[in-house]
Amino acid sequence: MSSVTGRAVQVPAVGGAFEVVQREFPDPGPGHVRIRVQACGVCHSDSVTKFGLFPGIAYPRVPGHEVAGVLDAVGADVPVFKVGQRVGLGWHGGHCNYCPPCRRGDFVLCENQQISGISFDGGYADYVIAPANALALIPADLADVDAAPLMCAGVTTYNSLRHSGAKPGDLVAILGIGGLGHLAVQFAAKSGYRTIAIARGEDKAPLAKQLGAHSYIDSTTHDFAAELQKLGGAAVILSTLTNADSLTAAVGGLGPNGKLVVLGVPDKPFEANAIALIMGNRSIAGWASGTGMDSEDTLNFSALSGVKPMIETYPLDRAAEAFDRMMSGKARFRVVLTTGN
Repeated sequence: MSSVTGRAVQVPAVGGAFEVVQREFPDPGPGHVRIRVQACGVCHSDSVTKFGLFPGIAYPRVPGHEVAGVLDAVGADVPVFKVGQRVGLGWHGGHCNYCPPCRRGDFVLCENQQISGISFDGGYADYVIAPANALALIPADLADVDAAPLMCAGVTTYNSLRHSGAKPGDLVAILGIGGLGHLAVQFAAKSGYRTIAIARGEDKAPLAKQLGAHSYIDSTTHDFAAELQKLGGAAVILSTLTNADSLTAAVGGLGPNGKLVVLGVPDKPFEANAIALIMGNRSIAGWASGTGMDSEDTLNFSALSGVKPMIETYPLDRAAEAFDRMMSGKARFRVVLTTGN
């Protein structure tokens, strides 16, 4: 092994403009690997690095936690992975194995968890050095540009649905058809749920059906909670929205023992009717993304069932433009950087 030189797109300081720099990527240490990046998704959570929204971020820092690439070098004490394998790296950037959550096997809640592109430099680069226990193997028939967004948006929606308690045939409603929602609709439909897509505007109905939704509700012209109750109430409502009022309304659409799963961070705190929760044994839960193995399950299911993100691609050198496109909310629906490696 030997160190390599390549491009990195870094944030020099909180709120600073992206800089394309040449950087040396050293050999990985014990328990770590070096990935030659092929594609990296541009996620809204990259704004955490750009704008310093988490405490303690060391700058300059390279964002990016939706990485697809090839193992370029493998450090000591890495028994599973080998040079040349295609791997993905997501939000979950490794776990310690020793804290109480890790000792219980709940690695995604590790008290010492690292976050790719926040705790260490991420995928807006030609190479990434990362803990090996954060990786997912990418199946051969899944393209890098399709695999990259599945490492965050994909695993978050797929993993939350499969742990939601919903059974095949149950009514599952997806709130929002965007970067997360367009994947959630596909995963729900492919998993055998009776899938209802809910969004603003009748113009989104054809897209919802194209993605696999069995029905569509326009929330600008219908009380979506009342419409769900006409169908017997939802076993699960998966919210990808950032609108707090919609979350408040969603509780009314749950059936007995129904669960509202919150993935999108609302713009303000939201209220819930306690009587509706108590009288129907209803619940509200959040969901963290998933570990490398959860991501690997997501990738394999996607390859098997034909789930794919809708993407717009930009070359690495245009990362600033790609980030602005993502933040504008106009992308359909995930933005992906390609390195040309």
